[in-house]
Amino acid sequence: MNQVLSQQEIDSLLNALHSGELDPTTIKEEEEKNKIKSYDFKRPIKLSKEYINTLYMIFENFSKMAGNTVSNMIHANVEIKIGAIEQVSFDEFIHSIPNPTLMGLFFSKPLNGSQIIEINPQFCVQVIELMLGGAESSYTKNLKKKDNFTDIELGILEEVMLGILRAFEAAWSDVIELETELDDIQTNPQLLQTMSPNEPIILISFVIEVFRNKSFMNICIPYMSFEDITDKLSMKNWFDFEKEGNEQNREVLAEKIKSLIVDVQVDLGKTYITVDDFLQLEVGDIIQLDKKISDPLNMYIEDKLHYLVKPGKVDNKLAVEVLQYIEEDVES
Repeated sequence: MNQVLSQQEIDSLLNALHSGELDPTTIKEEEEKNKIKSYDFKRPIKLSKEYINTLYMIFENFSKMAGNTVSNMIHANVEIKIGAIEQVSFDEFIHSIPNPTLMGLFFSKPLNGSQIIEINPQFCVQVIELMLGGAESSYTKNLKKKDNFTDIELGILEEVMLGILRAFEAAWSDVIELETELDDIQTNPQLLQTMSPNEPIILISFVIEVFRNKSFMNICIPYMSFEDITDKLSMKNWFDFEKEGNEQNREVLAEKIKSLIVDVQVDLGKTYITVDDFLQLEVGDIIQLDKKISDPLNMYIEDKLHYLVKPGKVDNKLAVEVLQYIEEDVES
């Protein structure tokens, strides 16, 4: 973010330019130098911007589904928003997360390698408190970092982790069908040795908010997991596949739609009577409606007016004859 200068600082800068203490050419060269970004040839960026954009769409859906899933489990509103997607080394990821923390190691067949989901301990404390009957006031003001989690607490957090993994599967369903399996839960990132330190990974960061308290969640996916599905991450191939699939299934869907059962109702008319009159009704009594015998009746399809019809009988069964189709909803 650019710094906003005070009037005194602006005057000092102008005086320095006039006196020759600052050279405009030097300032311009420094600005051009700052625009140059260093590139690490030992760890080149392997996923293109197009693939990153596809991953952003996938994990944006994941954040919504995971938020709904966790909200239902802890009976509190949980808002999860995607923060960033970047490529880093596994060593950088390990040193960027707290110790202890909650880490779930899982496999997503047919993706290669193991993936990691890391949940900040602050959010874990909130989840445990709520699932064990705590209230907002019991922890929002005095959240404390835990030295470690007990076996009972890990059992509770494992259920939450499994719910998040179900959302992970659902978010990927439009690209590839995944079968996730939670392999292990650990709390010390320094003891994690599932990948080499220089292994390139895709790190997806999320911001979690519960009762105005914000914490973080990260998903770590090694680059090797994407090697066999990079073609599916292409936006062009993704939408072309959907278009081709829609054309192939159009006739099948049309036939299935024809066999769907819909609710049909015919309104004979309306009237108003008192409770006393209703209690005194007997067999054979006549109730006068607000329509004449010659007036067409309204026929509703799934509670929406679509046709004007005339009543009658077919083979001694009540039936109606369609007189007119109503294009727009009309209040009866």
